[in-house]
Amino acid sequence: MEENIIHNDVLGKAKMVNVSHKPITDRIAIASGKILMKDTTLELVKANALAKGDVLGTAKVAGVMAAKKTSELIPMSHSIPLSGCEIDFEYLPYGILVVATVQAQARTGVELEALIAVNGALMTIYDMAKSSDKEMVISDIKLLEKYGGKSGHFVRTDK
Repeated sequence: MEENIIHNDVLGKAKMVNVSHKPITDRIAIASGKILMKDTTLELVKANALAKGDVLGTAKVAGVMAAKKTSELIPMSHSIPLSGCEIDFEYLPYGILVVATVQAQARTGVELEALIAVNGALMTIYDMAKSSDKEMVISDIKLLEKYGGKSGHFVRTDK
């Protein structure tokens, strides 16, 4: 029986969609988000001079850990054994861009894992830098690209 996009049972209650009929395929998802901060805070991050230590190194680990815990955070998502998770950073004029690339061989996509990885990394940057800047803004968290599965290849056009 082919599943529709509806994630409710016949009584309208939420349910986990059965994906057992889907083939296992290579899945890749790329997501990004940014954290905006004061110039002085950004310079402290770049110089590795914040009291809590290596901000980006810790954020990288947090992003990977978050991706691996997605099914514990999103109630109806499937537990997916990941084959890879990369967290990259780019300095912006007033902050940091985080890009997560997640890979798996699975019956369902890894978009949530990539988005959760970005969130985990961004929240860790906030936590580690909040003593310097409580006005940081986390924004623009979005799926950039995905491969695999029935819906095929998606590329965001307004990156």
